[in-house]
Amino acid sequence: MAHEGTADATARQRVAVIGAGAIGGTIAARLDAIGHDVTVTARGENLAAIREHGLRLRGAHGAHTARVTALESLAEAPDVAILATKATGTAAALEASRAALADVPLLVVQNGLGGERAAARLLGHDRVAGGIALMAANSMEPGVVTVTAAGDTIVGGAEGERFAALLGEALPTSLTPSIEGAQWTKLLINMVNALPAIVGHSVQDVIRDPGLRRVMLASMRETARIGLASGVRFQPLQGLTPLLVRLVAFAPRRIAQQVPLRIKDRLGDVPNLGSTQQSIRRGQPTEVDLINGAVVDAAARLGREAPVNAALVELVHEVERTGRFLPASAVRRLA
Repeated sequence: MAHEGTADATARQRVAVIGAGAIGGTIAARLDAIGHDVTVTARGENLAAIREHGLRLRGAHGAHTARVTALESLAEAPDVAILATKATGTAAALEASRAALADVPLLVVQNGLGGERAAARLLGHDRVAGGIALMAANSMEPGVVTVTAAGDTIVGGAEGERFAALLGEALPTSLTPSIEGAQWTKLLINMVNALPAIVGHSVQDVIRDPGLRRVMLASMRETARIGLASGVRFQPLQGLTPLLVRLVAFAPRRIAQQVPLRIKDRLGDVPNLGSTQQSIRRGQPTEVDLINGAVVDAAARLGREAPVNAALVELVHEVERTGRFLPASAVRRLA
């Protein structure tokens, strides 16, 4: 259900957002806009731009320049913290701010599975909630975040109520009874990321291409089937219900392809690159091993294979190594 916020949520809090990229930047700017005392961590040109010009938010959540405190790592303990780095950067980000985060409630908003459990192990306390951002946002210019499609932020697990109250005033926010089930549904949605990163086109253009859409659907089928076989209780996210997950897994292709087509429609007309392609264009490591690779790993635990997702992982890494996108014709053959 959507969370409307509480009196506690409206009280000014000291909030640290670790990682001011597309998602973290949006969350930080919106929390600043409603009056919280926000500190962000960032690096390089992004850090310099935020310090000089502020954190500039554009797009679906309106325009706002957040004059936040910008640091490389946290020096003082906040009231609450939000980790929004790429999942590949979790250990380094938490280690850099470990002293400031001792016993501080933390929300981990990342792609992939089990990020909140990994953070709890690294910090040595269990005051850690899991979060999923369903908005589409780009951060291709230092210090600037553009939200191309609005969407809920889903929270759950330990401290879930606290963060639902905090974020509910700033962004559309929902509390889920199963963060693991919600993460698996988001993992299925995130199957839109690898192909745009391989061919260098927007998510919308990839889904419009019948051959590439067939490959995307194949990766979604593997995700749905492996999750169901693992006993996962998929949670509804952005209209993707447990029933539709089963449709993706088992319905004829002509019917199941309506799911990626619906995702395209939700993204709207503004070209969305997807988070994996954004990382490649910025020269940063991608999360493909924790998205498509997570399906491969889950399949292996069942004694199964996920060949389409395995192939997509390898192709994304090829683009990372060479810096050259591949022709669509080289990818359509996967399914």
